[in-house]
Amino acid sequence: MDLTRPIPPDPYSLLPEVPSFSLTSRDIQDGELMDIRHSVEGAGISPHLAWSGAPEETKSFAISCFDPDAPTPSGYWHWTILNLSSRLRSVARDYGNIDFPLPKKAVRARNDAGTVAYYGAAPPPGDRPHRYVFAVHALDTVLDLEEGIPCTPAAFNCVFHTIARATITGLYAR
Repeated sequence: MDLTRPIPPDPYSLLPEVPSFSLTSRDIQDGELMDIRHSVEGAGISPHLAWSGAPEETKSFAISCFDPDAPTPSGYWHWTILNLSSRLRSVARDYGNIDFPLPKKAVRARNDAGTVAYYGAAPPPGDRPHRYVFAVHALDTVLDLEEGIPCTPAAFNCVFHTIARATITGLYAR
């Protein structure tokens, strides 16, 4: 099957503009290919993420991973965790593992694979490299959402409370 199609825009460029802060990783470099361990072919583990410079008025953080290049009209959600403490400044490698204990009040959203864990990079074989946009959203509240809410409505709720956002984008192809 021919998957030739236009390249979608950066998904966050389509949302209201907010200030940014710094997001880094020991595992991925912005705009570079990710290691196989972050894919479904490898261990399927989420990367380490660390951030700084978020607004002082931040009440909670949300972390997400979105593939805007998936051959669907709406991209593909790989991971979302909501209501992380405003004091948190990093998450360890494999934090997206379902067995990784989350802090009280934190909520895992259900990704497009139907799980609440990180779902590794999985572009169709032979397709161009996909972008995996890892984002940390600084929110002005702790969201009143249930465990297992789908990632799309979780993202919708975040839009109204995001006061700043940081992103780092890894690439992956098979």
